[in-house]
Amino acid sequence: MPGARIPLFPLGGAILFPRSQLPLHIFEPRYRQMVEDAVAGVGRIGMIQPQGLEGDSPEHPALYRVGCIGEIVGLEELEDGRFNIVLQGSTRFRLIAEADVGTAYRQGDVDAEAFDDSDPEPLALAQRSEVEQEARRLGDALGLTVDWEAVGRLDDEMLVNAIAQVAPFDVGAKQALLEEEGLPGRADLLVQLMQFLRLAQGAGDIRPRLQ
Repeated sequence: MPGARIPLFPLGGAILFPRSQLPLHIFEPRYRQMVEDAVAGVGRIGMIQPQGLEGDSPEHPALYRVGCIGEIVGLEELEDGRFNIVLQGSTRFRLIAEADVGTAYRQGDVDAEAFDDSDPEPLALAQRSEVEQEARRLGDALGLTVDWEAVGRLDDEMLVNAIAQVAPFDVGAKQALLEEEGLPGRADLLVQLMQFLRLAQGAGDIRPRLQ
């Protein structure tokens, strides 16, 4: 899909990876319209993070250049017009340019072949173990109750991406995880970020930042 045009959903802290899922509650009128249009059309939405630059317009913030296309695989329309949806990640994209098409929500022309998002090779056993161990340490530091047996049954990609999605990293850190080319590199970065987060938690600041 090089040069594909897709609706864009800018949402800080919410990242989607290929083969992962992301539940979303849609309540703003412009994004309710986006969901309706997507369902009536190709059923795709581009998840992308705002950069949060100083001087940004709250209604039209600058965007990072990399996001992920999500296919709508779950849809619940509520009585007041809001939606609960579930996106299934298909492929990451690079934003080429925003399209001036007059819709209330933003749309973009994207390169959906910018990344090799085929199934990754499994992690080395030592790297998998390091991810699990650091996740346990972080969970304990944050006082979380986690079913670690269920976590241990996740495959490598699901494990790494699920932690990347739910951990309270800042927007820049989450973006770095999204843009990491391969799973081993993402796992290494994830371990570093979890270590930073755990140490920051002890110091009273739980958000590691990547500039």
